[in-house]
Amino acid sequence: MIIVNTEEVPNRQISDVLGLVQGNTIRAKHAGRDIMASLKNLVGGELRGYTELLTESRRQAMDRMIAQAQQLGADAVVNVRFTTSAVASGAAEMYAYGTAVKLAPKPQPIPAPQPQIQPLAQQVPMMDNNQPPVAQNDAPSAY
Repeated sequence: MIIVNTEEVPNRQISDVLGLVQGNTIRAKHAGRDIMASLKNLVGGELRGYTELLTESRRQAMDRMIAQAQQLGADAVVNVRFTTSAVASGAAEMYAYGTAVKLAPKPQPIPAPQPQIQPLAQQVPMMDNNQPPVAQNDAPSAY
């Protein structure tokens, strides 16, 4: 399954749009993590417990989105986005969504034929004296 946050997949074209797919999870803070986060907040630095919590949440939400796309028979999910929201005190939702699509190989462009350029001698007919013919408006004037 191809997952991209762009509207297109390189070297492929979208042959069918199957629709919106989504996955979410709601996670509550852990009391042990809260105590450690409070202490870390005093001295500064990364709150690793929360980083791990968010990483696990993103992974689970994305796995659920991919499962939904597979049920639709998708080859890829394009335009993938993540969002979070607080749903209760101490609990947050991680939401992943995108568009499930079927893919086909991108057609290769057919090169345009190159025009045949002939040498100038073949383009302009020559007179007997190897001089190009004189157009009537190029004739010497009588004035």
